[in-house]
Amino acid sequence: MQIATYGSMVSGSDALANAIGDAANVRRRLDTLTRQAGDGLISDTYAGLGNSATASLTLNQSLGQVETWQANVDAASGRMATTQSALSQISDITSQFFAQTNTLTGLDATAIDTISASARDALRQVAGLLDSKFGDTYVFAGIYGSVPPVPSPDSINSSGMVTSITSAVGQLATNGAAATIASTRATAASNTAGTSPFDPAFSQSAAVLAGLRPIVQTGPGSYQPVGIIASGNADVASSGASTTGSYIRDIMRGLATIGALTSGQASVTGYATLVDDVHTSLGGAITALSDDAGVLGNRQAAMTTASARLADTATALKSRISDSQDVDMAATLSNLSAAQTQLQSSYQLLGALRGLTLAAFLG
Repeated sequence: MQIATYGSMVSGSDALANAIGDAANVRRRLDTLTRQAGDGLISDTYAGLGNSATASLTLNQSLGQVETWQANVDAASGRMATTQSALSQISDITSQFFAQTNTLTGLDATAIDTISASARDALRQVAGLLDSKFGDTYVFAGIYGSVPPVPSPDSINSSGMVTSITSAVGQLATNGAAATIASTRATAASNTAGTSPFDPAFSQSAAVLAGLRPIVQTGPGSYQPVGIIASGNADVASSGASTTGSYIRDIMRGLATIGALTSGQASVTGYATLVDDVHTSLGGAITALSDDAGVLGNRQAAMTTASARLADTATALKSRISDSQDVDMAATLSNLSAAQTQLQSSYQLLGALRGLTLAAFLG
């Protein structure tokens, strides 16, 4: 009788051990399903994805690249939009004074002083527009986005460039038109400290300035230069005999020259020639600015297209990533409910087996 009881106890213990093991497995499955229902992921590690791990890792790396490119493009587009707005305002200001140079030689002398004062104010406005910002970035500063291109826009009329031009125009009667024009052009083109109104970072040669433009990656192996440096042209060269090589410098020179004219110079020999030179220079500057803005606009349109393409690519990648690492939530919730029921049944079975085993031992 004791042998039979002992055998029953051993058999009951085996059944209990098996039931405990089954319950533990169900519990682990329930924990996994609970986590999956919470975060929607098959696994919280790549190792847990099994055969999908490599594909998921590669897809996530690709998505990271695409999202970086899209962020670059969107930021560049914002900067370019701000640049276009500033260029448009500068062009409008310049066009007003370009038109007025047609009448400067036929006006009553006292009107010259009024236009001169307006030109000085316009020069201050242009200097301020060259310090336009997109967020915390100066859009005409290229890779030195935290540096204002014109350090003191409100004081531009007391800068070395303007005071030198004012001095040259004041000696028109003595030096003549040709020398005055040459002097104002050389002053406006100068990168010398104390003369150039621009920060030293932008008081550089055209070749150096070209290297300061930001380059944005818009895709695999695809790069675009963006923006315009305040003191130099971007994609279009200024032309004509009366240019510094920079339409912004030409505009500043023209406004400074008009701002230096006085009513007493209306009858001075060379006055008409000087005004005609300003008219020619401003006309060329408007053309070069418009052409540069046109190139910038085309590049901006291409950026918009690139952004849309990158957004579509990102959406496709996210869908594929979801297929490789996201659970079927409906199936997961159904399995979770079933596991909860199974675990409850396992606990009930364990309770029954413990009672039976104890009864067999006592019998």
